[in-house]
Amino acid sequence: MNIKNEISLKKVQMDAENNFRSGFYCCEALMCAIRDNFELDVPREVIAMSSGMAVGVGKSGCLCGALNGGIMALGMFFGRTEPNGPQDPKSIKCMELTKELHDWFKVANGKNATCCRVLTREFDMGRGEHKEQCIRFTGLAAWKVAEIVVRELGLTNLDEE
Repeated sequence: MNIKNEISLKKVQMDAENNFRSGFYCCEALMCAIRDNFELDVPREVIAMSSGMAVGVGKSGCLCGALNGGIMALGMFFGRTEPNGPQDPKSIKCMELTKELHDWFKVANGKNATCCRVLTREFDMGRGEHKEQCIRFTGLAAWKVAEIVVRELGLTNLDEE
């Protein structure tokens, strides 16, 4: 997979937020921002693959869709395509990075939770009151995914120059 060598984490975050504002769900917005900013040579169907993860997995209120999208994005970079067993170094690395994202997101969102239902409980979802919070969470998750990818692949973070 070809990957752009210089990335602005802030731009990834802003693009994910703007993608959400433009009509994507959280997970789709994140996947689109990662795909486009890293200039990945993968089909747009990777965005479609994340569609069912929205609103806590198909509107079930379980795991936050932004976090789900982030997990999928990390898998795109660090996941495996061969069944080499649970001790496969690639599988172990992907699991470690996923746990890092999960644990970071749980604290960074300020609610010490990853469950969509818990994160949005004070909002009337039918009236869209949650949208600004979800936009922010999508941007946060996208930023962290980009930060992990840049760090792990030794890419240049344009925000540090």
